[in-house]
Amino acid sequence: MARSFPLAGLLRLRQLQQDQAAGHLAAANNRARESGARVVAARNELGEIISEVSDATTLHAVAAARSASRSMLADLENLDRTRQHEAQQAQQEFLAVRKQSVGLEKLETRHVEAEAVEELRREQLVLDELSIGARGGDGR
Repeated sequence: MARSFPLAGLLRLRQLQQDQAAGHLAAANNRARESGARVVAARNELGEIISEVSDATTLHAVAAARSASRSMLADLENLDRTRQHEAQQAQQEFLAVRKQSVGLEKLETRHVEAEAVEELRREQLVLDELSIGARGGDGR
């Protein structure tokens, strides 16, 4: 009977941590994409503000709209940088957790291979004993 991998519980824990880190990474990447899209949309809107001015009141309104849009764009760009940084941190955390899992996965693979070799060796011993018994035990 094959022995179970002695570090199976730790491996399961590492895999759960890896799954959790992957979820955090996916969420961070999604937030980064959304903030990038908002920046692009804000830039497009800023470019669409009318620039034809017929009087001073319109000029003041256009200037105020551009100023507010630039301020909003600056805020969105700051948010985008923050979200990009969070995505990079989540990527690093995922890679660190993955690195911990890989070592255990390799150990598990070696364990499974060693158990398979041991099982084959035991089967061969049984076959050898059966072969000796079938010949009558006299070695001929």
